[in-house]
Amino acid sequence: MVYPNFSEFSTSLTLLLLFSAISFFGFGISCLITPYMVHEFERYGLPKYRVLNGYLQIAGALALLAGFYEKSFAILASAGLAILMLLGFGIRIKIRDGIMKALPALCYLVLNTIILISLLKTR
Repeated sequence: MVYPNFSEFSTSLTLLLLFSAISFFGFGISCLITPYMVHEFERYGLPKYRVLNGYLQIAGALALLAGFYEKSFAILASAGLAILMLLGFGIRIKIRDGIMKALPALCYLVLNTIILISLLKTR
């Protein structure tokens, strides 16, 4: 049986990975099933990308967790989620949502960039 290798990561990196994974799993599910997210993606002018976005968030969350078994999964996931959040931040700015509504995407962009850099340093 294969067990996760938590000892490879610092406690803070482990907590960041878990926080990001849990967050994106929840965001992905929300994106797929809540009327609020249907409305938000219509407001962004991107309704046809809502389901894809939800699945990408869930896949990213699962890949972050898989990173405890194989680090390359977490590297790809953190890079992908950072890019997704960069795009999300850009959309919020483009539609003039204001900094308070754009701030969560920016924070998750920074979080996943920190995760990515930390993982690359532990190679």
